[in-house]
This record gives sequence, structure tokens and C-alpha cells, in this order.
Amino acid sequence: MRLGWPGTDGHIGVWGNSPTAHRGERVAERTGAALVRIEDAFLRSLHPGRAGDRPLGLLIDERGAHFDPVQPSDLEVLLATHPLDDTALLNRARDLMAQLQRDGVSKYSAFDPALPVPDPGYVLVVDQTEGDAAVMASGAKRATFAEMLVFAQAEHPGAQVVILSHPETTAGHRTGYFRESDAVGRVQFLSDPVSPWQMLAGAVGVYTVSSQLGFEAIVAGHRPRVFGQPFYAGWGLSADENAPPRRTRKLTPAQLVAAALLLYPTWYDPHFDRLCEAEDVARMLAARARAWRTDRRGYVASGMRLWKRGHLKQAFGGSVAFEDRADAAVEKATAQNRPLLVWAGKEVEAHRAAPTLLRVEDGFLRSRGLGAELVPPLSLVADDLGIYYDPKRPSRLEALIAASVDLPDAEIRRAERLIAGITRRKLSKYNLDGEPVDLPKGRRILVVGQVEDDASVLLGAGLTRTNQDLLQAARDANPNAVIAFKPHPDVEAGLRTGAFDAHDMADVVAVNADPLHLLAQVDEVWTITSTLGFEALLRRKPVTCLGMPFYAGWGLTQDLTKSPARRKARPSLFGLGHATLIGYPRYFDPALRRPCPPEVIVEQLSSGDLPRPGSSNRALSKLQGLFASAHPFWR
Repeated sequence: MRLGWPGTDGHIGVWGNSPTAHRGERVAERTGAALVRIEDAFLRSLHPGRAGDRPLGLLIDERGAHFDPVQPSDLEVLLATHPLDDTALLNRARDLMAQLQRDGVSKYSAFDPALPVPDPGYVLVVDQTEGDAAVMASGAKRATFAEMLVFAQAEHPGAQVVILSHPETTAGHRTGYFRESDAVGRVQFLSDPVSPWQMLAGAVGVYTVSSQLGFEAIVAGHRPRVFGQPFYAGWGLSADENAPPRRTRKLTPAQLVAAALLLYPTWYDPHFDRLCEAEDVARMLAARARAWRTDRRGYVASGMRLWKRGHLKQAFGGSVAFEDRADAAVEKATAQNRPLLVWAGKEVEAHRAAPTLLRVEDGFLRSRGLGAELVPPLSLVADDLGIYYDPKRPSRLEALIAASVDLPDAEIRRAERLIAGITRRKLSKYNLDGEPVDLPKGRRILVVGQVEDDASVLLGAGLTRTNQDLLQAARDANPNAVIAFKPHPDVEAGLRTGAFDAHDMADVVAVNADPLHLLAQVDEVWTITSTLGFEALLRRKPVTCLGMPFYAGWGLTQDLTKSPARRKARPSLFGLGHATLIGYPRYFDPALRRPCPPEVIVEQLSSGDLPRPGSSNRALSKLQGLFASAHPFWR
């Protein structure tokens, strides 16, 4: 892009049919340059542009504006002439349709699925912003909206009619065509930021002039009544009052979505400053919407160490008030109607009096470096039921794993791709550099040491509770195997408990070793509750558990400890991976300072393109190391 007078071979960009577009149109006429109309894509952002949110996609059209029926746009030509018969393309479209509804993603996704919607059986009438270009291009006026409301009532006698306000009207940026005074009799005016997908699910009819919600109604299985001339009218998918007569082709919803979301827009990935696909944008918006929906009330936090607080504020949306005393934290959370965050290992009985208690821990793709060295996490979990490493009570992860048996095929394929990316890029929880220790030939078993006073051991271990007993059990069961013992990095660094002399029982004591290099060589893994057992499962290694970690008890591991009776489901490896890596954690891009999907973190960890801790953080880490021997006091 550049400023200046264009030549005949240049292009002039204008914003849709905006009030300033006429300037570019006149210059194009005088110079013979081509005109390009730019508009926001159909999946734009979390908040409207007037709230300051930047778009994640643009419509760059060399023929016209998609909403202006005066002349065909590039989108209309696609819909009219593209074969739209490629099986892979249509499967992508169907998967995307399901993904948008499942994740609650729309053009603007800052709505709350928890807000109540009317009981099913209503007629949905969609408002738009006054003077909107799509309305003006259709030749519609306030009288058109009034007529639409009359038709909705006449064609559905006795049914409740709900007028749904536009998000920009709800946010106070622009007025709509309907007013509160239009809510007479069985007509209700709804301005709450409710989920459009939930509204569509309960509707028996949908009426619109030219709103994108009419397009989403088609995605949701409706045949909307359309009083304008939007891009989705005239293709046999809507009941049209005034569709352009040149549109004679009959399309399926998947074909419409393939053109409108997969082929027509230009999508942008701000995490890596590059173009991307619609599915990538849908995942980005889902991550942002999920975080906004849980974070918008703010939090009170308790049991958080000082060095973590800045990162926690960023990861949880900025509005976090810290209160060390449990009773005071509960009182403040109750008074402010905020959820209470508590670091899971710091939870005490007093915290449980909070109306909403979320236990926080690191996620499973955490960082490049240890938390004990004050490296901030890229993923966190916030569990409203328990915490994943405590098998004595249910956790949200446990519920997600059990539910993963019913995941749609598209989500299972996503988990499969994510796991393949993790294993191909040789990623783990901490991604520590280590020595590539080569093991002797034979049947090789990796025994994974742990921090013996770690909460996962204290809560999840069976009769075997020490590294020495773990190694002894592995040796007793496998007297002729080549056994490699890998101490925990925190124990190697002298920061935590669990050290002992393993040379008498292990053939190799893999100190400072690369754990993934070891995993690649071994035939089997033994552990109490280590996350490395989960990473071994992702790499299709048999795992024997002497405790009950989150990934045990589901039929995917050999368990030497009785599993909780509630772990009855038999998920696939990809179902387990989806729950653990996609459904349970939240991810945060420290460079962009925005929530993100796990695929972003996998690529960042792989490239190493991450902010490094500052000198003050490193100095504090070194000071912590000096006092490592007194860790029961300062931890």
C-alpha cells in the first residue's frame, strides 16, 4: 500500500460503501485504475471495531461489495460459478460449521452463553444498526423492519416474537432500527449479549433484512425469511422477499460456507504476522472468547507467590486482586461477586467457602524452563471441581476425559494433529535442554523420578511413594531389563526432595539427560504419577503407573494401583489428548499478550521465539537457589 496518484495499472482501495468511498471511486474513474473494496470478514474479532478490536480477516473484492446487489461481487461470482464440489473443501466447511456452533464463535464473539435465553418456540427477528451499509444497499428503511415484524407475527400466530439487538447497539455504539416501544403484546426486545447460536437453536423461525445472523441461521439449519438482498439470499437456502433475479443456482449450506468463509476472505494470524486459514481464526476467536467469558468479572486471588502475580494478571485478563489471607480473600470475592483463584497446592479449608473457587496450576505445555527457576508458564488450568493430580476427588479434567468419548470426529482429528505436532517437534512440558544419553541394547525401561513431596505424589501415589521404592519395583518386575533412571530436574538442581543413589539398581542413571531422547529409545516407562508418563503415552509407549495420575485408570496404562470407580470411560489416546491439551488448559501468547489456542504455543515452543525472563527474574531465581536447602520454609 502507498499514498499518491495511481497509474492506470494501479488499484485504489476503499472501505466498502463507506461515506468516504466516493473519493476513491472518483479517482478511479479519472485515472482508469481498478477499484478494490475492503470490508471486515465474517469472523471479525472478539469485540466490534468501534470497541478498538482489530479484525482477523478482510474481504478484498475487485468487483464490488458483498452486500451491494447493484453488481456482482467476487463472492457472488464464486457462489454462482465455482464448482464447489471438492469433497475435502466441503468436509472442511461442514467441520467449520460445527466448530463455530460448538465453540460459540460469531462475527463478534463477546457474548455470554451462560445468559438465559427465552424458552424454545419463539420467532427470532434480527435488528441491525441504523444506516448500516448492508441495509442501505438493500434499499431497506425503518419501514422495512416494521413490515418484517408484522410478517413474523402474522406467519406465527400465538408464538412469542423476540427482537434481538445488534452487538454494537448493545454496547452503546450505534442505534438500531427497533426500539423498546416495539415490544408490544407477544413481542419481546432482547438487548442482553446472549449467544446467537443459542438463540438460533430455540427459534422456530428467523427473520432478517440483511444481517449476518441470517447467514448463521442457514449454518444452524434454518431457512431464514430475508427482506433485503444479502450475499446469502437467492441460492435456495432462504425465503426471499426480494433476491437478485440473476441468482438462480441452488446451493447447500456447506457450499455457501465453503465460498463465504474458506475461499473468499483473506485471514490473518497476528501471533505470527502471516496469512492463515478460516479454521485458524476460528480457533483464535474461540480461545479469546473463552478467556473473556470467564475473566470479564475479574478475580480475587489467594496463595499466589509474588513472582507469579504479574503473569497471572496478564493471563487472567488483568483484573486480579491479590489477598493472601484465605478468609479475607473469600470475603472480598463474595462482596465483589468474583471467582476466587487459589494456587492448587495452597488451597485450605477456608478457601472452600468462596461462591466460586478455581484451583490454578501449570498446564502441560508449560514453558522452556522450570517454574522453580521462575520461568513463567504459557499455559494454566483453572479447575472448578478439584485439581487434575488429586484422584481422591473429581476434577474438571477428569470430566473432560470421560466426555471425550463423544467428541465429534473433527475435534479428534484436531487432537491427532496437535499430538503429531508435539511429538514431531520433540516438545514436552518444560522443554529443557539435556544431554542425549544413549542406552545399552536390550529391553529398555525408563523409570521416571519425581519430587517426593510434590502434591501429585502426596495425593496420587499408592503404596509406592519414593523414587527408591519405584526403582526397586521396576527392577523386581523386570530383573533382566536395561533400566534407566531419570531424576526429576528440580531434584537434580537441588531445589526439591527425592535424591538417592540409584546406581545399585539402575543400569543407567540419566542425570541431566534429555527426557525425549530417552523416550525415543525405551520400550516401556514406569512412573508413580509423573507427567512424563503422559508424554510417553503421546509417543505410543506402554506406561506402568504405581500411582493414579490423571491419565491412568482409563484403560490406556498398566495400573498397579486401584483406580477411582468413577473412571469408567474408555477414551482413545486422542480423546485423552484433546481433554488434556485443548479442553482443560488456557494458553497465553506472551508476545501478543492475548489468549491463544494450543497450536500457537506448540509453534512458539518449537521455534524458541519467546520472551526471556529479565535480569531481575534471573537474580531472584539465583537467590531462591541459595536457599534451596531451606525450601520447606520458603515454599
